[in-house]
Amino acid sequence: EMGRLAAEAVEVGALGFTTSRTVKHRAADGRFTPSLSAADDELLGIAEAIGRTGRGVLQCNSDFATPHEIELLRRMAEVSGRPLSFSLLQVDGAPGRWRELLDAVAAANAAGATLRVQVGSRAIGVIFGLEATLHPFMLHTAYQPLAGLPLAEKVARLRQPEVRASLVDGVDADRGFGAWLRRALDRTFELTDPPDYEPDPASSIAARAEREGRSRWELAYDLLLARDGHGLLYHPFENYSDGDLDAVAEMLGSPYAVAGLGDGGAHVGTICDASFPTTLLTHWVRDRTRGERFPLELMVERQTLDTARALGFADRGALRPGLRADINVI
Repeated sequence: EMGRLAAEAVEVGALGFTTSRTVKHRAADGRFTPSLSAADDELLGIAEAIGRTGRGVLQCNSDFATPHEIELLRRMAEVSGRPLSFSLLQVDGAPGRWRELLDAVAAANAAGATLRVQVGSRAIGVIFGLEATLHPFMLHTAYQPLAGLPLAEKVARLRQPEVRASLVDGVDADRGFGAWLRRALDRTFELTDPPDYEPDPASSIAARAEREGRSRWELAYDLLLARDGHGLLYHPFENYSDGDLDAVAEMLGSPYAVAGLGDGGAHVGTICDASFPTTLLTHWVRDRTRGERFPLELMVERQTLDTARALGFADRGALRPGLRADINVI
């Protein structure tokens, strides 16, 4: 039934079928998305049904906890005969797994399947701020009476010495929360203007606080209150295991890579990844100082022609006679 519905959707104009197989995707009440537990037969059946239409693409997001997962995606591409792409990330628990996945993609393509990886142009991270969804003190018991206040009133209260002391000096007393925050601030940075999305680990909140001879909690607190409470912190948690973007550079350089993961709609109070296309051109072509840069034409191809092909469009993606194009001359 699912295969029939997916095939019907593709036949009337859907671009394809996408599914999530990551524990990071949950409902508001904490339940995992139902797609996480989908059996192989279900996914292969959907892929095969879409393949019979002769159109459409397949996409997936997965934690790749076992080698079986990449093999399943390869089989989906094979039984469908359609292009399949998935998100490729460097994760702290297995910082080298992305290379194994890229090798598996190369092998699948050499065998006749069409697999591509979607690569973010920078780290995947969250924004901390008093106006954002998250900030380092939000779970502290002493913060709860302030949580619902308007920003200006909240800032005024947070600047009171007794409130400051209850939050800054009381973090370690809340062991579960304090332990998480201590680890997070080892890789949390002030979000400057313009933003630095490849910050040196030596500029982390923890490293700065140690040099300045004060607690990391105190520095984080002060930075959140900067600019009348509009201060923001940046916490990259994927694609940054090495403290730089060299892994991303290797991913972007792969012939099987397309530019992806620019999150323009979801999580807007938590992340702000709608500017990934801008980062792709500015950071990787012009501005990067901590490693490899790329030719402009290659990054344009990643963003245009490669993206069109990954989505199954053969009628756009390049400036050629007869192709569709939206052209911006700047």
